[in-house]
Amino acid sequence: MSEHQQPPQQGGHQFPPPPWATPPAAPGGAEGAPPAAPTDDPAADLAEAVQESLAPDGPRVEERTRRQKAHGLDKCPRCGSSEIAYDIASRALVCSYCRDTFNEPNAQETFGFTAPILELRGTTIGAGSEDIVEDSGVLTMKCQGCGAEVVIRTDETLQARCHWCRQTLSVATQVPNGAVPDAVLPFTITREQAMEKVREFVGARRTFADRRFLAEFTPENVFGVFMPYLMVDANIHAELVGTGEDTVRTYTERVGSGDNAETRTYHDVDVYQVGRKFDLLVDDLATQSSTRYHRDNNTMSTNYVLRAIQPFDTEDALVYNPGYLTGFSSEKRDLDIGDIDQEVVDKFLSIARARALPTLGRYDRGVRWEGEGVGIRGTRWVAVLLPVWLYSQYDGQLSHYVAVNGRTGQTMGSIPISQPRAIGASCAVAAVVTALSVAITVGALFF
Repeated sequence: MSEHQQPPQQGGHQFPPPPWATPPAAPGGAEGAPPAAPTDDPAADLAEAVQESLAPDGPRVEERTRRQKAHGLDKCPRCGSSEIAYDIASRALVCSYCRDTFNEPNAQETFGFTAPILELRGTTIGAGSEDIVEDSGVLTMKCQGCGAEVVIRTDETLQARCHWCRQTLSVATQVPNGAVPDAVLPFTITREQAMEKVREFVGARRTFADRRFLAEFTPENVFGVFMPYLMVDANIHAELVGTGEDTVRTYTERVGSGDNAETRTYHDVDVYQVGRKFDLLVDDLATQSSTRYHRDNNTMSTNYVLRAIQPFDTEDALVYNPGYLTGFSSEKRDLDIGDIDQEVVDKFLSIARARALPTLGRYDRGVRWEGEGVGIRGTRWVAVLLPVWLYSQYDGQLSHYVAVNGRTGQTMGSIPISQPRAIGASCAVAAVVTALSVAITVGALFF
């Protein structure tokens, strides 16, 4: 079929067999299996194949991610002090008494998550990724130093001092309210470096920035915060079906007469049914697990800002220790895996479309996907806190943010625009374009 309603020339372009009748991709995307039987209903074929590859097992909790320390004292391994805090310059936990430095082990290696993603079957979740129980916000801990009982509201803090012996008590084991993750990725960008990043970001946009915003701009107000994410590895099967168009010939015709004459360009195209099937291995896909920053919360600009500063080097995340949070703010996870699964599937489909793109070169007019789906053979989930330097400023109506990736320094933000300056710049550009047009027209008249 052609857009100009002219069929392809006989003996010219021929329709190839549908791609779902070609050898399907083997695990990892390789080809070589025997051809599948052609089908007259690619949508049904897509649904059937995806359904067959769904994870067969229900979720199971991976106990290796559960902290074995009892609630209470996280002690220095050298002197036994509970006064421990993370130091960015040392990139380690530092004891305030003996100055010994140490780190928790790599999370993936400790949890045994270095096993090939290709072998994943069913759903495995870390202890910090379990569904949230709403009534678990208050925790009573017995001080291991003096035996006193201390009450902590875990929705507000994960540490408190014993009112008798003054030792620092920490919530160590995952509690079912989303407060304690499986892993944490410490800061490597210092506060001073983050302040400079914020200055550079705002400085590059000063011309059209709101004058009040600039007058009140105080980069020293940047602060470090750990944002909650759910991270997933996935062994999935993806299928896409649609139509692709290939140009056979392009030509022009003169239509009309006199002042109404014009030249029209026509394209003859062949239309093909297109399909792709392949396996994908997804490694460390991170998704926000706080309602405040979820993609459906369009009232907050930070949901887009935080996406723009990704990715994080999550492969270097460490087993959770509350000492990494000392001196920083942190937000609690309040979304379960079931709350973000559709967003994760959408990301899987985006990855699948990108994976298929290099195979579509012959369709010079593009491919329109009319059916797409993924089947999930296996997933493993962990809850992780990721580091962000955050600067915010309220203009009386909206909060504007500049966020800095606490590991890479990648920066993004929202800056209020001065409407008069923007309108003035638009008028100036329009005046220049008009002047140039007049000059060209006058030059043509006298040529």
